[in-house]
Amino acid sequence: MHRASGRVLLIAALCVFTAAARSGEARWPVLRHYDQAHTVRIALPLGGIGTGTVSLGGRGELRDWEIVNRPAHGFSPGPGFFAISIGGSGRTRVTRLLQGPVDPSDYEGAFGARVSVLPGLPRFSSCAFDAAYPFGRVTLRDPRIPVEVRLTAFNPFVPPDAEKSGIPVAVFRYAVTNLTDASLDVTVCGSVQNFIGNDGEVTGAAADTNAFRREGRIKGIFMSSHGVPDSAEQWGTIALATTDTGSVTWRTNWLSAGWGTPLLDFWDDLDADGALAERAPGQATPWASLAVRRTLPPRSSRSFTFLLTWDFPNRFGWSPRAVGNYYATLYRDAWDVAVRTAPRLGSLEEETARFVSAFCGSDLPREVREAALFNLSTLRSQTCFRTADGALYAWEGCGDDAGCCRGSCTHVWNYEEAVPFLFGGLARSMRRVEFGRATEATGMMNFRVALPGDTTRWGKAAADGQMGCIMKLYRDWQLSGDRAMLDTLWPNAKRAIEFCWIPGGWDADTDGVMEGPQHNTMDVEYYGPNPQMEIWYLGALAAAERMAAAEGDTAFAHRCRSLRLRGSTWTDAHLFNGRYYIQRVEPPPDTSRIPQSLVVGMGTKDLLHPEYQLGSACLVDQLVGEVFARVTGLGPLVDPAHVRATLRSIMRYNYRASLADHFNCMRTFALGDESALLMAAYPDGRPAIPFPYFPEVMTGFEYTAASGMLYEGDRADGLRCYRSIRARYDGLKRSPFDEAECGHHYGRAMASWIGVLALTGFHYSAVDGELAFGGSPGTYFWSSGGAYGTVRIRKAGEGLHVSLTCLGGSIEFRSLRAGSAVPRRFDGIVRLGAGETIQAEFEKKS
Repeated sequence: MHRASGRVLLIAALCVFTAAARSGEARWPVLRHYDQAHTVRIALPLGGIGTGTVSLGGRGELRDWEIVNRPAHGFSPGPGFFAISIGGSGRTRVTRLLQGPVDPSDYEGAFGARVSVLPGLPRFSSCAFDAAYPFGRVTLRDPRIPVEVRLTAFNPFVPPDAEKSGIPVAVFRYAVTNLTDASLDVTVCGSVQNFIGNDGEVTGAAADTNAFRREGRIKGIFMSSHGVPDSAEQWGTIALATTDTGSVTWRTNWLSAGWGTPLLDFWDDLDADGALAERAPGQATPWASLAVRRTLPPRSSRSFTFLLTWDFPNRFGWSPRAVGNYYATLYRDAWDVAVRTAPRLGSLEEETARFVSAFCGSDLPREVREAALFNLSTLRSQTCFRTADGALYAWEGCGDDAGCCRGSCTHVWNYEEAVPFLFGGLARSMRRVEFGRATEATGMMNFRVALPGDTTRWGKAAADGQMGCIMKLYRDWQLSGDRAMLDTLWPNAKRAIEFCWIPGGWDADTDGVMEGPQHNTMDVEYYGPNPQMEIWYLGALAAAERMAAAEGDTAFAHRCRSLRLRGSTWTDAHLFNGRYYIQRVEPPPDTSRIPQSLVVGMGTKDLLHPEYQLGSACLVDQLVGEVFARVTGLGPLVDPAHVRATLRSIMRYNYRASLADHFNCMRTFALGDESALLMAAYPDGRPAIPFPYFPEVMTGFEYTAASGMLYEGDRADGLRCYRSIRARYDGLKRSPFDEAECGHHYGRAMASWIGVLALTGFHYSAVDGELAFGGSPGTYFWSSGGAYGTVRIRKAGEGLHVSLTCLGGSIEFRSLRAGSAVPRRFDGIVRLGAGETIQAEFEKKS
């Protein structure tokens, strides 16, 4: 490690939390507050990366139980709930559901109010929700009840550690405050139905059993099944446990009876004295209840902590056979998860709070922080999973009861930038799949990948997907410095470029311009040159040029460079119309030579007069390749003046302050008086049948354009677009943690992370040992995929003073740059580990 003196100083950074903070939720940051009216749609997913989740509703309810290997939006077995019972000397006992009021939208139904919200149980009269993902806090108040309750729920999220961030656990802490001058007898009780065998779609529960267990400080109920086959996707275990030192009572079964008698018996038992008495087995899907009882002195607060854990090992995904879950290889069962997590709960919470506090404490605009942080919840949803070998796979999004659009779709996952900058190892696992298993000997990359053990192939290539993956390989090599990965995957990456030049292919005449049939993320084929595919191609050529040079393939590097320069010049000369880039629709000269792998079949049937084209559209993400080039340091790919003009045109033509007068014949993700960027505008006239999604609004595309504006210095318009999106996901109309496109928790929405990179100017190359930031004074968050921390930049005379702190992981570099100041170059390698800071002064650039 290089330790410089004088103007550069390496010191230990003290990450200190106050004693008060260590005792509870005080250290939890709050990024967004939601009043009661805006809690209706909130569903904050709780669980680990690749484990599935149960969501915390804005009023304290548990909803969307998606822990059984598949999406289950709206599935609420039982439903599970927590309740509080309050007594005291001379006081009539009060028992309440630990939730806020039922929303009026749930009042009406064929048989009364919606059953899953437990409408008949008394509850608190007011609630509010505070969030900074993965932390959620529900505050419950009622003037008739002598306590205030704050439910704080979270799961560990510790970049870059994917295992600490991949624990199948949801932690619930109920902080109860005694508002009176007398002692109170308080019980908090959690109840969960054993629904093993039922995943929300398949109902095969049989012979489910519950058992009380005690191990060390852990007490709880272990739920298993003797009737569900252990090879079934719905087979597994669940545990509800507590680390609390208070008096614990439980039920492993509720009363076996008809009508509403089981719930009546449970409520009467809890309300009688705040303790539970066991009931005899008899239910096929038995309920488990765990109660913790404590005395609260006058005007004091006490916390009651519960862990909900699970283990469902038999994931199938889109495979005909089980591919397993990585998390299930680490634990024996759900009880093992609870026992091994509980002793680490304090440190896991502290590490999570350190990350979230560093991010929320950044001087970035709130709308950017919120969009980037809250969309990280997609990693915990059923959109993403890790097979038994640890590799990350993903659907495009989640339908209500099944994954939507299989295969870690390359043209969708090209857009997200959160995974490589927070969990670099997971990103590299996706590159190994794409180039190691999904790329054929011909160089054709299946844009939907098969799962391990499945020999079937998609057999189709997407132009944007394949080109973007080449750029992503370059990005992940740069961020990690993983030369072994590059050496292994480069041969197939080279073939993937050469595939562009096959007869009838994307660039068959090898002039640096894509003219052939280009299947893409709009689910159709474009015929003729267009900015969306062409700039991806230019970026792939730039990435291939640099990787070829590193591999010693000078001739190939030269060829890629020549094609890139020719293609860039042609694009600016022939596709830029003075305001933005357009498509030149060109039917293929010889339809008989089109490779079958290039046409999926969802587009035009008449190749001589192709429909579903861009034409003269001002496309919202026509510069996606250019934005990606800014992220990776590969740009500029086309004329920067044209880029700036195009972004101004996107704002001019595509932005709608209100959609009240907007016609949309497709899916509706924004409407009424909401504001948004349209997928496409046609200021010069629209073709009769344009590409299918032209009238829609989709957040991942909006973030791409908005981040491009931020990169080019148009802060006002870029932030306006970010604000418009987050205003739509306000808790009243939609959940703040579920930006949908083709399904809930859509992967493309994690393009929101690009805004963080654009505004901080962060760039890192482990290969070259270069670390850079923008020069704007302030405190900012940074992450490299292998480390994260903060940087504080302030003016020092005519130069800058930089204080760089690593809070997690480690990072190495040989030069440090801040804005346009003279870069600081070191004699050797500087290595910063967690808890270390380097300080440096930078002279004004002459």
